[in-house]
Amino acid sequence: MFGIFDKISEWLHDLLVEGVIDNLVGIFKMVTVETITISADVAKTPSNFSPSIFSMIKSISETVIMPIAGIILTIIACYELIQLIIEHNNLANFETWIFLKWIFKTYVAVTIITHTSDITMAIFDVAQHVVAKAAGVVVSSASITATDAATLMETVNAMSNGSLLGLYLQTGVVMITQFVLSKIIFVIVYARMIEIYLITSLAPIPLATFGNKEQSQIGQNYLRSLAAVAFQGFLIIVCVGIYAVLVHDLAISTDISSSIWGIVGYTVLLCFSLFKTGTLAKSIFSAH
Repeated sequence: MFGIFDKISEWLHDLLVEGVIDNLVGIFKMVTVETITISADVAKTPSNFSPSIFSMIKSISETVIMPIAGIILTIIACYELIQLIIEHNNLANFETWIFLKWIFKTYVAVTIITHTSDITMAIFDVAQHVVAKAAGVVVSSASITATDAATLMETVNAMSNGSLLGLYLQTGVVMITQFVLSKIIFVIVYARMIEIYLITSLAPIPLATFGNKEQSQIGQNYLRSLAAVAFQGFLIIVCVGIYAVLVHDLAISTDISSSIWGIVGYTVLLCFSLFKTGTLAKSIFSAH
């Protein structure tokens, strides 16, 4: 009679051990995929992230926004010429060089807005190079090694059925929580890329202000904002690297329950840190 109960208990124990190990492997695999995916997405330039969206944004910018930028540039060029004339007593003190200066400034301004796409993409190309280098240095794997798996198996096998049942329920809850948090991180990363597309779509207008000293502050602040959102990817990579190292340290812990909830805590911290990277990047580049 008691032998039957022992067999049932042993079968239940093996079943729970298998379920717990599967859940744990799934959790750490989810973390690994998450870190690698974030690193890969952040390292892409706008043209590589979604060529179809980039093509649409570029077309809108050139056909809809560029004419408006041309009008603004014309107004600024006329205003600049009037200012030059007034400064020289309505041409009472005529000097040829002031017109050459005006022609040169206008030429530079026209060149800038006609090469808007090249200028904006150059900023992202530089940022992408930096992010790609950082991603190569960052620890991007939090998976369980063979040694860690053996340690976990020994720890789980030594647990009673009651403890295993509780751990199985905990790992199930953690997997669901990790899934939800991974979707939040997905939204943060993709929201940054949408912000990039929105900013670049209006690029010709702020760049058209470089023809005037006072109004050029608009264009300068725009370039700072563009650099901030581009190098935000570097800060995201650093956050992901820190997260991967912290999770990897937890992965080899013998306190399984504490480890899995620690992963949840670190993932929440990662979400919060990713939210702050945009503000931090704009603060570093003095963009507002």
